[in-house]
Amino acid sequence: MNTTHIRNFCIIAHIDHGKSTLADRLLQRTGTVSDREMQDQFLDKLDLERERGITIKLQAVRMEWKDAINEQYVLNLIDTPGHIDFSYEVNRALAACEGALLLVDASQGIQAQTLANYFKAVEAKLKIIPVVNKIDLPSARPEDVALEIIETFGFDHEDIIFASGKTGAGVDELLEAIIKKIPAPLESQNNIPKALVFDSYYDSHRGVVAMIRVIEGELHHQPMYLVNSQQDFNPIEIGYMTSSQVKTKQILTGEVGYIATGLKDIERVRVGATITHEENWNSVTPLPGYQEPKPMVFANLFPVDADKFKELRESVLKYKLTDAAFVYEPIHSQVLGAGFRCGFLGLLHLEVVRERIEQEYNIETQVTSPNVLYEIEFRDGRKEALQSPEDMPDPSTISNIFEPWCKVKIYTQKDYIGDLMKISDQHRGVFIDMSYLASDKSGSRVTLEYDMPLAEVITNFFDQVKSVSAGYASLDYELTDYRLVDLVRLDLLLNGESHEALARLVVRSQAHEIGNKLVSTLKETLPRQQFAVPIQAAIGGKIIARETLSAVRKDVTGYLYGGDRTRKDKLLKKQAEGKKRMQAMGSVTIPHDVYKRIVSL
Repeated sequence: MNTTHIRNFCIIAHIDHGKSTLADRLLQRTGTVSDREMQDQFLDKLDLERERGITIKLQAVRMEWKDAINEQYVLNLIDTPGHIDFSYEVNRALAACEGALLLVDASQGIQAQTLANYFKAVEAKLKIIPVVNKIDLPSARPEDVALEIIETFGFDHEDIIFASGKTGAGVDELLEAIIKKIPAPLESQNNIPKALVFDSYYDSHRGVVAMIRVIEGELHHQPMYLVNSQQDFNPIEIGYMTSSQVKTKQILTGEVGYIATGLKDIERVRVGATITHEENWNSVTPLPGYQEPKPMVFANLFPVDADKFKELRESVLKYKLTDAAFVYEPIHSQVLGAGFRCGFLGLLHLEVVRERIEQEYNIETQVTSPNVLYEIEFRDGRKEALQSPEDMPDPSTISNIFEPWCKVKIYTQKDYIGDLMKISDQHRGVFIDMSYLASDKSGSRVTLEYDMPLAEVITNFFDQVKSVSAGYASLDYELTDYRLVDLVRLDLLLNGESHEALARLVVRSQAHEIGNKLVSTLKETLPRQQFAVPIQAAIGGKIIARETLSAVRKDVTGYLYGGDRTRKDKLLKKQAEGKKRMQAMGSVTIPHDVYKRIVSL
């Protein structure tokens, strides 16, 4: 295949704007997947993606198509997620492409991630083809949305393609536009091969499987070399991804494919690494790779069964290979035992990591309350990062604590402005600006700008935005600076015993509200014990909220009929003394489902 007949492109859009469904139609139209094999959201391979109905992992697929004059082309498509927590997947896809399809929902119009992904594609110098998708919907307003695209991004009307991922309308026109408008990969400047690893996963039979884009030269099935980790290996197989993986003897310049390395050491094959032939080991400089993602949310991950730490460690190692944005380091808790301190890009990312580890590696986990990365300034001038409640130092040694703030943009219809401003104020937001979309002649599309602490954004703010706007509003945020905060550690005590996994860092002004909410939830969800359990929230030694979980009562006098009243009193007194002794020495075990409920608050 001549390089001039190769097109590498990705699909980018806001969440739920139809990327995966349009990809299905492209796969069908090009004959890559037969009607018998076809299923909805074909490229969403993970069970969790199908359960949640969202794309989590980027997926690459090779298609073939003949243009209007019957010339054969290879089209390498990379489908990407739309949620802000998985933006790093989009960054990697952009680095492997020359073009991007920018999808916009014909009824919802331009949303937060539409803008964010557009600017990423521009920064990556990709050719962008705007697509108004879902034109089959009864609420579709394709011409209005096209005007929004023209006004916002500067495209001409003839640049825009109108399509439907559901019906297949506009797919042929889209395929022709991909061939005509997206440039072919650059011709190789030399014969020394260089391939960029843009994704990978672990296979128990084939070792680490690397998804690659060949940047220079051609890769053949012969001994290879990982430049970054200085590791040689004999590939088990190389090939392309169509509806399944297809073996081949070589991967040409500009093409996308895979290499089954056979390596069992997961650490050797990192996303962003450079692969070449072994004979060139000392003459190849690594490709730039990717900028390391910066974790925004931290939480500790432990096995529910402490004896399963070895299995959890192996699971985390293998999972890391599939998710370059996930970071971890081993820790040990006096209460929960051995585990990992983990960094995530957001709360959805945290939930997905946990659920994938449980589903794919069959190990039950528990996670502590998530926190952002704070900065502590000590009285002696030192500065340290603060990731979790157990790292909170003695307050008497602290001079100041700073928390990360971000600029939040909320895109909504004007009907929901009041409710959105109210919940933004409740989350310590500072109003900056409100503007109307210039191309929206009805004046119904509004952008609200706020400065807001990152800790507020990553809690339940996104869910509340969706709730009060009936699902119409969307948001985007970017980290801006660190600002002073009055932060305290809030502990939860059950029968006087502190539970480290439930401790959290909170702003002092919100401590009472959060404490009351936590103890009330625990009272509702904890199983009753043989003794009364005091449930308390405390800051230092000061109790700020309390509830009591009443004991299970056994009728110890049920078998008595008549007789002296003192017999019953004696038995009841003996029962009370027994419960008192149990309370003095008893401890409370928190069930796994209760942990999940508390951590999500």
